[in-house]
Amino acid sequence: MLALAHLRCGDTYAQLAAGFRIGTATAYRYIREAIDVLAAGAPTLDEAMKTVRTKAFVILDGTLLPIDRIAADTPYYSEEHKRHGMNVQVLTDPFGRLLWASPALPGSTHDLTAARTHGIIDALAEAGVKCWADKAYQGASRPVRVPFRGRRLKRWKRRHNSSHAKIRCLGEQAMATLKGWRLLRKLRCSTNRITDIVKAVLVLHHAST
Repeated sequence: MLALAHLRCGDTYAQLAAGFRIGTATAYRYIREAIDVLAAGAPTLDEAMKTVRTKAFVILDGTLLPIDRIAADTPYYSEEHKRHGMNVQVLTDPFGRLLWASPALPGSTHDLTAARTHGIIDALAEAGVKCWADKAYQGASRPVRVPFRGRRLKRWKRRHNSSHAKIRCLGEQAMATLKGWRLLRKLRCSTNRITDIVKAVLVLHHAST
């Protein structure tokens, strides 16, 4: 219950300690232990690909999880979002349901670089699964379909981009699912803990669906 309240509501250790009538250090220890246990049960990319192979296609997108960092922490600063954060890659099914979330990388990491670092592109290619993604993944290999770039596009290319956007926007539902866990809206913990927090949220989400 402590871990669930922390993850879902974003309550601080002091608030939880007062609410559960325990010491702050005890609340911290219990929550950390619970998150470690939950994170251990999160699917790896290889395990997630077993589910991915049963889908007609998947949607790949990246999100920035805001963190509490100062301007000097350059590796965590995202030029695109103009804030500090951690880059997390997400795979969803054709209906926008969350299938898998990657380990967190510094916010300055480009989405395509992150996808390649995690082996997502290679895994999709090996599985032969089609994938829809946005312009940030331009240059990815064949399984990843991205919209055409440019302002003066031919009519058929504009129609393609329009239908592509309708499919891809369903992936935003998965982002909303993640951000529904309030702790992920502004993380104040060590960046080394964020991957386990994301994994714990993924496990709890799958357990509730």
